[in-house]
Amino acid sequence: MKFNTKAIHGGQEHDPAYGAVMPPIYQTSTYAQTTPGGHKGFEYSRTHNPTRRALENALASIENGNYGLAFGSGLAAIDAIIKLLKPGDEVVSTNDLYGGSFRLFTKIFLDFGIKFHFIGMQSASNIETYINENTKLIWVETPTNPMMNIIDVQAASVIAKKHNILLAVDNTFATPYLQQPIDLGADIVMHSATKYLGGHSDVVMGALIVKDEELANRLYFIQNASGAICGPQDSFLVLRGIKTLHVRMQRHCENGKAVAEYLASHPKIEKVYWPGFEDHPNHNIAKAQMKDFGGMISFTTKGNDYKEAIRIVENLKVFTLAESLGGVESLSGHPASMTHASIPKEEREKTGVVDSLIRLSVGIEDIDDLIADLEQAIG
Repeated sequence: MKFNTKAIHGGQEHDPAYGAVMPPIYQTSTYAQTTPGGHKGFEYSRTHNPTRRALENALASIENGNYGLAFGSGLAAIDAIIKLLKPGDEVVSTNDLYGGSFRLFTKIFLDFGIKFHFIGMQSASNIETYINENTKLIWVETPTNPMMNIIDVQAASVIAKKHNILLAVDNTFATPYLQQPIDLGADIVMHSATKYLGGHSDVVMGALIVKDEELANRLYFIQNASGAICGPQDSFLVLRGIKTLHVRMQRHCENGKAVAEYLASHPKIEKVYWPGFEDHPNHNIAKAQMKDFGGMISFTTKGNDYKEAIRIVENLKVFTLAESLGGVESLSGHPASMTHASIPKEEREKTGVVDSLIRLSVGIEDIDDLIADLEQAIG
């Protein structure tokens, strides 16, 4: 089954009760039992829920995994991964990553005795330098948030397997339509399903997908024991979003390319970060491991002018100034004061998150309206 068909049918069955084409919203906390332990596969909705299970099956299908898990947020999904570790374990993470991930690692799990190394991974060989007997996890984002750096997942997988450690990939920016890390050797794929998978800025959710049964069972135990699950209504919304993922991503990519090229030619723009440019670092890796280059773009204004960046995002009309990304509507953001404010300024700027950086999530509106909006805002 090819991806466009999987997005609609993958892992799905018609509801056995009445043949409903869309999985019903099972808005229930508990299920009747005929005798203690005698039930129809569901006993309590923290553990299992039919609507959530339909979503988790769909997630596994589109990522070419065997097991999917849905959580109350992307950070809850990451939290479950780190709970696989114990005090004294170490994690090698990319240094350019979502501010919330950095905050979770450094403000929560560091205090539990887990050590994190934040490094540049544009050269995958750099990872091996930081691996020792305590290393248990490599954490990869690609493309990274917000600098759009590309990391070679297959090369990272070779290193992980050599040292018998886990490789987890945050696939939020690329989505399974553009990139499937499990096929490239990743052990765990993570999504903030709030973004492209949901696609309509109306739900908050996280997801994990794995292929190995033992690893899946460990994560299912953490999901149930910690209880950071999503509800059936949210599960329904993301399942609905997945059914149009392929057609939305096609337009996101088309519009993203046009916006990136427009910004690159603008005299007031210093630098545009988009992996589709041939001179983008690791462009060839992006071309090899991604189907297209996505709708996420970052750029800086000339002179690294903070006030100019703020003026632009405040003047945009079609692009909404807001947190998040991946919805049908175009969004703009100022990472230094929004999504990455939790990262100390000195650390941010080492990775390129300077005060003039603007991040765009290019939506699926008419491209002429998007270009006109940028033109009037930049001036």
